[in-house]
Parts: sequence; structure tokens; C-alpha cells
Amino acid sequence: MIFGIGIDITEIQRISDLYRRHPQFLLDILTATEQGQFNRLKNNHAIEYLAGRFSAKEAYSKAFGTGIGSKITWLDIEIINNEQGRPIITKQPFSGDGHISISHTKDLVMTEVILENRS
Repeated sequence: MIFGIGIDITEIQRISDLYRRHPQFLLDILTATEQGQFNRLKNNHAIEYLAGRFSAKEAYSKAFGTGIGSKITWLDIEIINNEQGRPIITKQPFSGDGHISISHTKDLVMTEVILENRS
């Protein structure tokens, strides 16, 4: 049974500008494992990764029903690419299953998260 659905759209340039002005932003948003994946990427791919994780965690918090804040933080959620490059949720506060999709255009990243109770 579906517990929640969250969707987010983020402008990639906004995240790029924020990261350039405040490099600490990366540490606030990405877990150590996510930072490792980010550090292996170059140029636009790295910024797309950061924007994708930002957007995905926003979508997750909407599906969870709390938003990012006192109940869950950016670092309570971890989304890494598996061996095939597919994003998967590897750490989360929800006790059920989390499903995620991340899509990019040149300017935008759109994410969707579905949280599902285990039967």
C-alpha cells in the first residue's frame, strides 16, 4: 500500500550557483557515500548529481509528509547509483520501501519518490 508520493522540480543553475557561493552546501546535502560518487564526476555531471540529490531528498520529504526540517534532515536520506547507474534509496527514516526516479533536462531536474508500506 502506498504511504506517500512526492515530486520535486529544481533548476540546476540555482544549485550550481548555490554550490559555487557556499561549498559547504555539498556537505549539508550529501552523505559521505554520496560525496564519494559526486567526487568521481566531472563538470556538469557533478552539478546534475548534486541537483538531483537535492531534488530527490525534497521529493522524499514530501512523500514522507514532513518536509526537510525537524523530523528529517538531508543526511537522513541517502540515494546512490547502483552498479547499473540506477538511483536507489539506501538510507531512509521510513520503515517501508522507497522507490525513486530522477530525470534531467539541460536546465531542470525532476524527481519522484514513492514510499510503500511493506505487506
